[in-house]
Amino acid sequence: MNQNEFVQLINPFKDKVFRLAKRLLVSTEEAEDATQEVLVKLWNKNENLSGYNSVEAMALTMTKNYCLDQLKSKRAGNLKIVHNNFTDREAGLQQKAEDQDSLDWVGKIINQLPEQQRLIIQMRDIEQYEFEEIAKILDMNETAIRVALSRGRKTIREFMSKTHSYGIK
Repeated sequence: MNQNEFVQLINPFKDKVFRLAKRLLVSTEEAEDATQEVLVKLWNKNENLSGYNSVEAMALTMTKNYCLDQLKSKRAGNLKIVHNNFTDREAGLQQKAEDQDSLDWVGKIINQLPEQQRLIIQMRDIEQYEFEEIAKILDMNETAIRVALSRGRKTIREFMSKTHSYGIK
């Protein structure tokens, strides 16, 4: 496979690789490094890529594994997950402030979820992956993914309900 064919192969999903890395590592620089590392690994395997059903799923699995390795390394104490993918449609200033506050709370709540729930929420609710794709990437069955997603969403709902009902925690 030549360079042009490789670029055409990875172009449709390289942004997803970056967003997953950013979700896990937070730092844009760290996410860029992770993305580059995964793409280099894919390039090194490029002769064997045609044998895979889903190069995208393989790339996302590689990204997840690379980022988790980074999180487990000496830098683990300094990294956290934050949600930055929110866009607003010209709401008023007060609405924007309220939305940002809610988004900050959701980010804090997601940060407190178990690692598996964080990954599943990222892939399903933010990246819009199907359960079957998530199952392949995380090497889990779809039922376990649905349960973890439900529990994560329930936790977020409960914290948000408490926050909005009783003020700041």
